[in-house]
Amino acid sequence: MTAGFEYVGLPYRILFGRGLLEKVDDEVTRLGRSRVLLLSAGDLAEPGDRVEKLLGPLCVARFDGAALHTPVGVTEEAMGHLRASDADCVVAVGGGSTTGLSKALAARTGVDQVILPTTYAGSEVTPVLGETAGGKKTTRSSPSILPETVIYDVELSRGLPVPIAVTSAVNALAHAVEALYPAQANPIVDGWAFDAISGIGTGLRRLADEPTDLDVRSDLLRGAWLAGMCLASVGMGLHHKLCHVLGGSFGLPHASTHTVVLPHVMSYNAPAVPEVMERIGRALDTPDAPSGVFDLIERLDGPTSLRSLGLGLGDLGEVADQVTASPYPNPQPLTRKEILELLTGAWHGVRP
Repeated sequence: MTAGFEYVGLPYRILFGRGLLEKVDDEVTRLGRSRVLLLSAGDLAEPGDRVEKLLGPLCVARFDGAALHTPVGVTEEAMGHLRASDADCVVAVGGGSTTGLSKALAARTGVDQVILPTTYAGSEVTPVLGETAGGKKTTRSSPSILPETVIYDVELSRGLPVPIAVTSAVNALAHAVEALYPAQANPIVDGWAFDAISGIGTGLRRLADEPTDLDVRSDLLRGAWLAGMCLASVGMGLHHKLCHVLGGSFGLPHASTHTVVLPHVMSYNAPAVPEVMERIGRALDTPDAPSGVFDLIERLDGPTSLRSLGLGLGDLGEVADQVTASPYPNPQPLTRKEILELLTGAWHGVRP
């Protein structure tokens, strides 16, 4: 018998498939909008150019300065473009950085958003915004942050280089894993989470040998979407707190940090949620979920140590202090000593 639970659905429109990029102008007009600010980043000039061409006269301004961890200063610069162009819609093409900038503009103005993901970030389906200022990352949640439309065109992520695809996909995997043990856990989100874990695992196992195969990319993108819905629906725990601190306060790259930290947090939490870890292991076809995730990352030449990301050994104490000073809810109790041990293993890249 299923225990009682609460679930609140989120209002957005999803288009998933191949060749959907050409619908971007239709989606803008469907929202009743006619003046688009196009957002992208410096390394996404080609897809940005394609979207700008497809939008035609609907595109009245473009900003290519999206940056990691959504710095408030960058958002203020983009706000200037939004106001000067009198744009009534934002179209964002890119990964989590571009999506974050779009959401930051919406949080300040209520402007409508159409998002075209090129990575597996998943944040495009969440009402959560994380921003950095003064060396700290803070998050907030509001319905006004949620994009109106997300267009998942599998072909947009087909050319994502394998190293970036690996870290981006493991970032998505972390959303699904942490959705399985919060206080708000429910069978609807559990279903999404295990479907996401299975699909991402399948895609990652095939990625090295078939990097441009559309079925592989479809598995990863669909898994990332489902994992993003998990992230939007329930609270996250220790893993995300650690990554927020490491990214917001120490400038570590978002997806790579998630990739390094995830196996260690899974190992830390395993004694408190053994049934969950057993089910994750079955979804990933591995006898031990934490070490299985680590091994998969290592086989794909993904990052396995915080040292390789540029974090100093002497910084671990400050990370532990910040995590324990304002912890997220977590199934395994947190102590500074144990968090420091976890971080030390992650810094050295020890297999959990």
